[in-house]
Amino acid sequence: MTLIQPIFAGILASTVGFASTFAVVLQGFATVGASPEQAASGLFALCLAMGLLGIGLSFVTRMPIAIAWSTPGAVLLISTGAVEGGFAAATGAFIGAAVLMVVSGLWRPFGRAVAAIPMPLAAAMLAGILFELCLAPVKAVAELPLLALPVVLVWIVLLRVARLWAVPAAVLVAAIAIAMTSDLPPDVFSGAFPTPVWVTPVITIDAMIGIALPLFVVTMASQNIPGLAVLRSNGYDPEPAPIFVSISVASGLGALIGGHMINLAAITAALCAGPDAHPDVKKRYIAAIAGGMFYVALAFGAGVAAAFVAVAPAILIEAVAGLALIGSLAAALQGAVANEEFRLSAVVTFLTVASGLTLFGIGAAFWGLVAGGAVHMLLAYKGKKERDGR
Repeated sequence: MTLIQPIFAGILASTVGFASTFAVVLQGFATVGASPEQAASGLFALCLAMGLLGIGLSFVTRMPIAIAWSTPGAVLLISTGAVEGGFAAATGAFIGAAVLMVVSGLWRPFGRAVAAIPMPLAAAMLAGILFELCLAPVKAVAELPLLALPVVLVWIVLLRVARLWAVPAAVLVAAIAIAMTSDLPPDVFSGAFPTPVWVTPVITIDAMIGIALPLFVVTMASQNIPGLAVLRSNGYDPEPAPIFVSISVASGLGALIGGHMINLAAITAALCAGPDAHPDVKKRYIAAIAGGMFYVALAFGAGVAAAFVAVAPAILIEAVAGLALIGSLAAALQGAVANEEFRLSAVVTFLTVASGLTLFGIGAAFWGLVAGGAVHMLLAYKGKKERDGR
């Protein structure tokens, strides 16, 4: 029985992590120009990297180091849209973000500078990125009520009686609706194993500033830093540098077949690191290993997931993704306005990002941080002058 508990916890964490947001990941790939084959290859790369790295790091450290894909990063891709140079340029940006992660792991001043980004502004940026997607369930009910309403109702009911399963159940209902109303390829299951597709990266300034930099920031601020906090709150104190470097190398290699950033798991990490995984903190690493093995298995079914998403109404896929991210939006909004000192600048950041503003080919996520940071510095300078004048 002692092994069954952590194994079940790890499989549950991977199931929830995959089912909750794989639609977001696939939609993100498609939005920046990936073909269905490239999107399936990217999903395969992410699942395989998450699984193998989670197994390896957990085994070496004897800590439950759960790895996940960057859901905020996928949402960023959706909000950014296609970039000049297509998916090849986006892939170059994925590698650029991975390089920044390596630097943050190896060069301590840079890591401290990233950690110094005010959390209210980072939370506001994330909330702005999530906002449009979280409107999708409402829009889907208006546009496709017969398909979207059952998905939303199942999510609401499960949210009340079995919160952990609300999003996976909504995904299942959406999959049934898609299968019943869409023309799936007859050989969809025979092509379950995705063929890795090589993507030669192209480096462009627009993609580096518009994708790589925000992708790095949101991944660090909303995944890696909270992931470390989850581990520390459960009695573990891992050395960040080796973890970040390992994650970066795996992300960079995965980008060559379409994957974007992977990172420390945050929400699902609690399933592996908490007491529900095992009463003994020294045995909870087994949960992360089991979860990693299950991710490897899921990698080989990425083709089916991509096929379903390719034939589904886009608004329905976005609705499922939006339901999965409402909790994240709520947490981000709370983090953005909790500190009165940053409240106004955080709201400016949120509004700028949510507006979808694009200037000089650079997306709203970057300009949101710039605008919010400028407002905060202006208000802080004004407050200092008023205090000095007294």
